[in-house]
Amino acid sequence: MRTWILSLLAVICFAGISTVPAEAVVSGHQPAQARSGNTVRIGILAYRGVEQSIREWAPLIDHLNHALPGQRFVALYLELDNLRKAIVAGSVDFVLTNPGHYAELEAEVGISRIATLQQAFSPVADQALGATVIAAAGRQDLQTLEDMRGQVLAATSQEGFGGYQIIWRELAELDLDPERDLAGRLFVGFPMQRVLEAVADGRADVGIVRACLLESLPDWQRHYRVLGQHEHSALDCAVSSRLYPDWPMATLRHTPPDLARDVAVALLQMPDNPQGIAWTVPADYQSVHALFQALQIGPYAHLKVPTLQHLAQRYWLFLLLATLALLGWGGYTLRVEYLVRQRTSALERALQEREALEARMRAGQEQADHLSRLSVLGELSSTLAHELNQPLAGVGNYAQSLLRRLDNGRLTPEAVREASTGIMSQAQAAEGIVRRIRGFVRKRAGLREIHALPALVQDAVALFSGMLSQAPHIEIDDRLAPGLRIMVDPLQIQQVVLNFLKNALDALRTASPDAQRIDIVLEACGAWVCLRVRDRGVGMSDAQLARLFEPFYTTKEDGLGLGLSICKSIAEAHGGQLSGARPDDGTGMVFSLCLPVYERTAESVDLPD
Repeated sequence: MRTWILSLLAVICFAGISTVPAEAVVSGHQPAQARSGNTVRIGILAYRGVEQSIREWAPLIDHLNHALPGQRFVALYLELDNLRKAIVAGSVDFVLTNPGHYAELEAEVGISRIATLQQAFSPVADQALGATVIAAAGRQDLQTLEDMRGQVLAATSQEGFGGYQIIWRELAELDLDPERDLAGRLFVGFPMQRVLEAVADGRADVGIVRACLLESLPDWQRHYRVLGQHEHSALDCAVSSRLYPDWPMATLRHTPPDLARDVAVALLQMPDNPQGIAWTVPADYQSVHALFQALQIGPYAHLKVPTLQHLAQRYWLFLLLATLALLGWGGYTLRVEYLVRQRTSALERALQEREALEARMRAGQEQADHLSRLSVLGELSSTLAHELNQPLAGVGNYAQSLLRRLDNGRLTPEAVREASTGIMSQAQAAEGIVRRIRGFVRKRAGLREIHALPALVQDAVALFSGMLSQAPHIEIDDRLAPGLRIMVDPLQIQQVVLNFLKNALDALRTASPDAQRIDIVLEACGAWVCLRVRDRGVGMSDAQLARLFEPFYTTKEDGLGLGLSICKSIAEAHGGQLSGARPDDGTGMVFSLCLPVYERTAESVDLPD
């Protein structure tokens, strides 16, 4: 059987081939290029192979070259995919293809038919093309199209109109889905003789070929049988389907209209030839669109709503990969969430430990501040006792005066009033001293409030002077605008000021009486408010200045070396700066505290006159 088929193919392919110029035979796709000179390229679907297509369409090319001598027509014989690529690339000027392919290209790239093929075996151009389902002649179990269920089908390709899609529609009306109800589909490609080979050697149970192809084979009834044969008066061939319009000749969008008109006229004037090829006016291809619409393919693929079963069958591999990816992503997400929770717990523990450490540091800082204030008070205790002794002595004197007057009988209401007023005045003075001291040395948590720096400085100076019997003269030079405010802990700022004043007092103990003075300057420096305390004492050396703020470093025999170190910490905690330097003129030292301005009220803005 196989030897007979091969001999038959050799006869079909090589018998009676006409001579055609070499450049007219193209079996593959060429890159897009512009038309050279008057060359006109016609892309032709080679559904039966290149050699058979040359034999079939050579008379057409010869006629066009004869009818239009000013043009040079060549043919490019291409398969479906290559023909589509050539059309999209603009490598052809005309297209000759099957009606299904034409309908798709019409919707996709806008080709337009100018004539329809009319062959001798079909005098009606719009009922000239059909498909035939064949089986081996010995398969008596295959009689109708319903018998294809569970069989292996051979066809050229899923996109082949006459070789697959026409029968697909017939099966759809029988509720027979080729993908679901057949045992398999074998797409063998072009030429269509491969379908005959697949059925002949048993690789397929049934096959689909173009109508009237069997009739071109000698004694075909001995080898094949036709399933579901229709009796059509318009087509003298064995057909298994309804009929559709024949092949159209179509132009592309870039084809010149004058050339399209001349070719259409030449086609309509083409005389009959031995192959029985003629041309007529463009047929109605609505039946082709009806097929695509029924199958929901081609231009109507958007109408198809796939079922879950169909999607699962077609895309099972992608679904499997997506499921695996989803499971992997889910596992990864759980892993990440677990790690995030672990990390969050660790961060929370670290944060709690940090907060506890900061709380201990704050407590330690508050304890150090408290000790520093007690240290200041301890260093001034001798003068403090003397200062408290004065109001107490005054109280005693007034009391003794009352007793003497009482003993002498000279106690009058005026004397009682005078003594009581004096006692009350001295008691209030002592109470004020004690109140300021208690407020300064009390232990409490830090509290930030909005204050004016001059008021804090004046309170600190009053406390300092109140604890001394012979306090040095303190001059306050307030150069700040009234509306400037700072956000500070007032007690800590007063602690810094008292340290400055106590250090200045220590530096002045050996100074002359004229030098026994302390100058305080309050001034604004951009976004800062600065307090500068200057004394005219002995000053410090470079070595002492280098270690000025080191903890436990002191130049005093009984000092702890913590005062300025704690003051520096207080300044930095407020976002400020603490410094010490020798003055530009004279002896002594200048200690500075600079704090950021918190707010400026309208009073602090210099308004124009």
